[in-house]
Amino acid sequence: MKLQQAIKMAFKSILGNKGRSFLTMLGIIIGIASVMTIVSTVNGMNQQSLKQFEAMGTNKIEVSAYLYNGQNTFDSLYDYCNSLGSDLVLGVTPNAQFNATVVYGSKSSKAMEKNQENMWNGDGTQNSSVALPPTLYFGSDQYAVCNNFQIAAGRDLSNIDIKNYNQVCILGARAAQNFFNYANPVGQTMQVNGLPFTVVGVYAEKDPDSSWSMDNLIVFPYTLSRTLNPGSQMNDFVVKAASNDAAVEATSRISGFLSGLTNNGNSGWGYANSNNQWQNSQNEYTTMISMVLGGIAAISLLVGGIGIMNIMLVTVTERTREIGIRRAIGAERSSIVTQFLIEAAMLCGIGGVIGIAIGTAGTRIAGKLLMKITIWPSLGITLCAFLLSVVLGILFGIYPAAKASKLQPVEALRAE
Repeated sequence: MKLQQAIKMAFKSILGNKGRSFLTMLGIIIGIASVMTIVSTVNGMNQQSLKQFEAMGTNKIEVSAYLYNGQNTFDSLYDYCNSLGSDLVLGVTPNAQFNATVVYGSKSSKAMEKNQENMWNGDGTQNSSVALPPTLYFGSDQYAVCNNFQIAAGRDLSNIDIKNYNQVCILGARAAQNFFNYANPVGQTMQVNGLPFTVVGVYAEKDPDSSWSMDNLIVFPYTLSRTLNPGSQMNDFVVKAASNDAAVEATSRISGFLSGLTNNGNSGWGYANSNNQWQNSQNEYTTMISMVLGGIAAISLLVGGIGIMNIMLVTVTERTREIGIRRAIGAERSSIVTQFLIEAAMLCGIGGVIGIAIGTAGTRIAGKLLMKITIWPSLGITLCAFLLSVVLGILFGIYPAAKASKLQPVEALRAE
């Protein structure tokens, strides 16, 4: 029997029993749709998490240090990190926030605080057009490097700004838009707690879709902390490592440095952690959840496969006489096996296509409900889902096909 003829016969058999065929496919449809939705959604969550990590900056080391005598720890940390060389460390900066009133013309951060009540749309998504108050940071001349920012206009903070206590600042793209609309902020003067600060640069946009955007920030020289935030001490810092491997070694070295700093006649504490560790842990956790949920959903595939085997056995019984005639006129066992395997594979394949369509819709719905984003299943996941459905049909069709091929022509022709 030719392959083309076997496919036509399989289609004819499936179409001849539409209701039974659909019910047989149902287990495969549910299984493929469930597995595809779960795996694609978890994959989308991982991709979204990776984008957020990349936006914040990868290979970052979070450092906290405090001396009970009030001594400044950052200058020592700055000198030590820069002594490690660019092969290990690219930059180091304080990661200290503070509160202040920022005013430019008729716009004020105090007035923007009232907008927080209107930041949510009726469908639960964030309204990115609402002007929210900026987050204020103290940073070093390496703040942009450590936090993955690029200068879009003007210049970055310089070491001279730090040493000379220059009253300058850098705006994030969202903060620049909130205060200056489409005008160029560089060279303009803003009032911060009543003190004049010159805008010397604007960072390029990297987080445009969120109201609580990473672009809604203003960075000041950390040496002005006593002026803008008197009585406070900076304890949290960020170190930018050159690579993933460098982050491991730099974290170890910085931990040793902090241990020596706090034990060298100074009482205090200090520790360093790489954000790559958190990222790897999160990926492992979400992968584990994906495997567990996918395994549960795969049970329906097993049930669907058993249903395919059952209906194929029924088909063999119904077509026993036909099989006997074909065997009597010289049909080989391989052609009988091929015919029934093709029919089982087509049943599962059609169910797989329907399951893929439902799984794609389910993935989009899950993405909107869970993360407010649109997720599409990858081509690899889609192809794997289809191939899995076909392979299941073949595996669970082997026994019925083998049983059909073993029928003796004389016995089969006697069947009613």
